[in-house]
Amino acid sequence: MLPERIIREGHVQPESWQFVGFEEPLVIEPLPEGPIVVPLALWKAQRALLQNRGTPVGVWLKPDDEPGELAGDVATLPFIAVHFPKFTDGRGYSTASLLRRRYGFRGELRAFGDVGRDQLFFLKRVGFDSFGLAPHRDPVTAVASFGDFSLRYQGSVDDPAPLFRKRGQEGRA
Repeated sequence: MLPERIIREGHVQPESWQFVGFEEPLVIEPLPEGPIVVPLALWKAQRALLQNRGTPVGVWLKPDDEPGELAGDVATLPFIAVHFPKFTDGRGYSTASLLRRRYGFRGELRAFGDVGRDQLFFLKRVGFDSFGLAPHRDPVTAVASFGDFSLRYQGSVDDPAPLFRKRGQEGRA
């Protein structure tokens, strides 16, 4: 079950995308009206049909999907989501970093699934900018997690320079 409210830009908002393709085998018809998010396999099989719908289409990735398969589409896709089926599965962190750094994706990048408050700060660091928490978790209280840490030692997608580089540059200024 997908959440009805998500966190975007640090605020809780209603979900505006409809996720499809969780059933096996993948079903294409009928697709719902409005903005939809389809699995990578459906995107690859029906790209032209989906692009000609006249409404926004995004793609969601399973943990074992290769983000490089979207390399040619990142300039035109407005939305990519990465599924976290279990909170212990960290492959989505690498997927986000690859999409942002290697493939240059600039659209909305969503983490969804078994995502909790304690992960949000780190998910944001690797490039996620919206979050669909597990249904039993409260997005309103989770928003505060973005302020949990005031100092970051490592560089990442959100701030590439590690702390020691910043401190070295302060002395030269």
